[in-house]
Amino acid sequence: MRKHSKKLIAAVAGTAAAVALSGVAYAYWTTTGAGTGTVTNASSNGTVTLHASWPTTALFPGGSQSVSFTADNGGATDLYVGTIHLASVSVDAGHATCVVGDFTMPDVVSNTPVIHGASGQAIAGTGTLSFANNATTSQDTCKGADITLHLTSN
Repeated sequence: MRKHSKKLIAAVAGTAAAVALSGVAYAYWTTTGAGTGTVTNASSNGTVTLHASWPTTALFPGGSQSVSFTADNGGATDLYVGTIHLASVSVDAGHATCVVGDFTMPDVVSNTPVIHGASGQAIAGTGTLSFANNATTSQDTCKGADITLHLTSN
C-alpha cells in the first residue's frame, strides 16, 4: 500500500472542490427563466373641487351672466380639468318651488392643469348662465333665490 502525503490529498481534495463549485457556478450563469409581474395603478388620482362665481348683479328671466371658475386640488398630483359641465342647479330652501330647470349653461372647455395643493386656482374658460324667460308661467318663486351650480368635469 502506498502512502499518500497530506499535501497530495489536500491538493486532490481542493481540485475536486473547485471542479464541483465550478459546475454550480456554470449552472447558475446559464440558468434561464420566465415570469410575469403585475402592478395596479390607483383607480383615481384624486379629485378637484370646482367653484363658480358671477357678478353680483341680479339674474332675471331672459337674462344671462358670465361665470368664472376656480378649482381646489388637495391631492399630491396635478390634475386636469377638460370640460366643465353643469350637472344640476339647486336653490336655497326658502325658494324650493323655483323651477331650477329654467337655469342652463352650455359646457365650457377649460383644458387647465390644476396644480397639486392648489386652493382657489383660477382656471380657463368662461361660462354663460342663462335664466329662461317663461312667458306663460310666473317665475316669481325664483325672486331673491340663492342659486348653486353643481359642476362636473372630465
